[in-house]
Amino acid sequence: MLYKRWKGRLLLFLAVFFAAVLFFSQAAAAGRIEDKVLRLHVIANSDSEEDQALKLKVRDQVLATLKPLLENAEDRSSSEAIVRAHLSEVEAAARETAWQEKPGENVHAELTNTRFPDKTYGDCTFPAGNYDALRITIGEAKGKNWWCVLFPSLCFVDTVQGVVPEESKELLKNVLTEEEYESLFTPGKSEYKVRWKAAEIWQSLFG
Repeated sequence: MLYKRWKGRLLLFLAVFFAAVLFFSQAAAAGRIEDKVLRLHVIANSDSEEDQALKLKVRDQVLATLKPLLENAEDRSSSEAIVRAHLSEVEAAARETAWQEKPGENVHAELTNTRFPDKTYGDCTFPAGNYDALRITIGEAKGKNWWCVLFPSLCFVDTVQGVVPEESKELLKNVLTEEEYESLFTPGKSEYKVRWKAAEIWQSLFG
């Protein structure tokens, strides 16, 4: 009886311990990536077909405005500084596009730190976390959103084929550590390591 009670408590301890290790290792990795990228977030007025189509037109205009400005940006900080300096210009371009179809529609652009869930872009997945982002809201901003990475400049590539082009992967490699980069293409990698280690310890304890 005493052995079963000890065994049960040890099992609970190991479960809590490895869950904590997994949580903090994932949070640390996400935190490092958060500090190195700048994202773009465009939120539609609603989920109607009309508003979703307008969201994409606004997105295209915002990207067309930003592309020449960010071509020579060397890091996240300089990218953010450029966007901040041209924020009114970006907002005006977005508003002009929206007003072509919905005159008077409220359009707002801001640099903000916001929570993102796990997001997949082509064949890479950025972890959930709080990221600095250029956010464009249209109308009541209650519709589905569109997102991308402004720096490194993944917004300006075509990922229709479901993969991030090699040129864009090189941009990611230049700003992320090897571990951070690999985690984008192998989501859950840390989780597998923790599970394997837990199984190894359990086997050594109880055969």
